[in-house]
Amino acid sequence: MDAQEVLKAVREGTMSVEEAEAFFRRKPFEDLGFGKVDVHRKLRTGAAEVVFCTGKADDHLLRLFEQILAHEGEVMGTRATPQQAELVKARFPEAVYDPLSRILKIEKADKQQKGMVCVCTAGSADMPVAEEAALTAEFLGSRVHRVYDVGVSGLHRLLAKLDEIQDANCIVAVAGMEGALASVIGGLVSKPVLAVPTSVGYGASMHGLSALLTMLNSCANGIATLNIDNGFGAGYMASQINLAICKGDHHG
Repeated sequence: MDAQEVLKAVREGTMSVEEAEAFFRRKPFEDLGFGKVDVHRKLRTGAAEVVFCTGKADDHLLRLFEQILAHEGEVMGTRATPQQAELVKARFPEAVYDPLSRILKIEKADKQQKGMVCVCTAGSADMPVAEEAALTAEFLGSRVHRVYDVGVSGLHRLLAKLDEIQDANCIVAVAGMEGALASVIGGLVSKPVLAVPTSVGYGASMHGLSALLTMLNSCANGIATLNIDNGFGAGYMASQINLAICKGDHHG
């Protein structure tokens, strides 16, 4: 439950003033000993804490999921292994795991998705990072349209989908190899482009460094570049941009 939901509940009489006061007076984090769950993050930033699953001890992972779920009614983890997914699903049968993106989540059933984020990839090998971006944006409340395998080696594939891409409020361009897709899209759209280099490629791609440098040095305007393979960061930022535009349109 977030601040707006609490205030709405007080207005509708389903929560007392005392209960609302207790909600707002609760401490800003839960100290679990091994870590501290930032339970006020959604109040400050609009989105709750997300669990980075890689390297977490089994008990720590379960307790993090348990705490965030208790406070937020949903929880998402990134870079989860199949073994971690089975562990969490054994405790929380409603948990859903996507092996391609490695996202593990328990999500509210009545969630509404707004606006439009378009996630594009140069090739199908970039899909794991793209799906991490897409599923993150969807979890945060954005509608997502996927346009995959439209790299510059076959530019006609991209141009055939251009109308769909231009309709989005924000575009995520995911590419490895030389990373040219973001520059091409940046020169064709009026919306922000978030470029995500991937570690896909042969030796001289240097595990994504070549694509990263291409995207950082793009001559197209309106491009912001994320870290190598950082689909989560791109999905988060794309959703922030998209939802801000939706809010502005609503107020207008």
